Amino acid sequence: MSTGTPQEEKHHGEDVCSVVDSLEQIGSQWRLIVLNDLQDGEKRFNELKRSTGASSRTLSRVLDDLQETGFVTRRLEEDAPVATYYDLTEKGVSLCPVFDEIESWADEWL
Repeated sequence: MSTGTPQEEKHHGEDVCSVVDSLEQIGSQWRLIVLNDLQDGEKRFNELKRSTGASSRTLSRVLDDLQETGFVTRRLEEDAPVATYYDLTEKGVSLCPVFDEIESWADEWL
């Protein structure tokens, strides 16, 4: 049963769509784990692998996805030993307060 005007319903629908679109970009379990882990700063691939528990294949796929969507940067250090580092972009850092709010909500309700 609708009580809003068509204009209000359209606006509400757009809000829902933006929430769904946002969750689709960050919403997989592994994406959330990696993004949360990178809040502490830049990490090497193997550090992320250890701290997240992800397989190399899964972590590589997730990091590629997060780079494509602009949440993570990749930096190659070519000095011996060669190392690949990952860090949050400005877009990724902007999620930190969101994670804090979700954590507060979870502490209260889960």
